[in-house]
Amino acid sequence: MTNEMNIIIYQGKNGTRVDLKSSDFETIWATQEQIATIFDKSISSISEHISNIYRENELVPDETFREFRNVSNQPIKHYNLDMIIAVGYRVNSTKATQFRIWATKILKEWIICFNYEM
Repeated sequence: MTNEMNIIIYQGKNGTRVDLKSSDFETIWATQEQIATIFDKSISSISEHISNIYRENELVPDETFREFRNVSNQPIKHYNLDMIIAVGYRVNSTKATQFRIWATKILKEWIICFNYEM
């Protein structure tokens, strides 16, 4: 993985916009604050869902968690798309449903694009 970061923009139907990081288009990364914004939930609620996901071994930290440094060189915790979707399936909100629809649409577009290149 290179250090080059790309930005993928998620914009909800109500105008909520979150810029998600992508490294080499392997996955997207979001902070707990960004995940909370996407699903219109508190950061503590998102943190609890993440802890439960790890405790139940649905996902493992080594594969879904990274720290990226901000402009002040401070490490900021980020979680990948697998975690964002896992949290989205646990959160009961209209925004969670909208995000799952958006993520599925993006995935389909990439699959179709990849199949045309084969």
